[in-house]
Amino acid sequence: MKLNMLKKRLGGVALGLSLLGGIAMTSPNSVAQAQYQNRDWQQNRDWQREQQRRQREWEREQRRRQRENDRWDNRNDRYDDRYGYGGSFQLRQTALNAGYNEGIKEGRKDRSRNERFDYRDEEDFRNANTDYSSRLGSRELYAQYFRQGFVNGYTDGYRGY
Repeated sequence: MKLNMLKKRLGGVALGLSLLGGIAMTSPNSVAQAQYQNRDWQQNRDWQREQQRRQREWEREQRRRQRENDRWDNRNDRYDDRYGYGGSFQLRQTALNAGYNEGIKEGRKDRSRNERFDYRDEEDFRNANTDYSSRLGSRELYAQYFRQGFVNGYTDGYRGY
């Protein structure tokens, strides 16, 4: 019984010393090696992130250029607007402004009278000729822009803006 107890204690001491020796012998090298590997890994990760950031920036620029090219109408050598109808700047702005102004008046009027939201029943929307002049260009094109402006203005006026 004493012999078994002695064997266990000696085995435990031997195991403890071997573990301490192993830790002491490998600990400084392992920590230094791990720190070196960690630094390399960190630099590699930073490099990858920078490359990904540059790639996203390049792709964003390509999409911006494509949108810009899509807006340029090469058939007529003119810059198209977001409405897609074409025409001169003066025609477009005059029609959109006139339509918006008339639309906001009618929208506010319908709202104050508790009428339903319907811009199509308005005479100005149907005629679409307020502030039109033949020197601006096509009357049909003017009417398209006017109606778009009218819808925007009517919506804003009806909502109380």
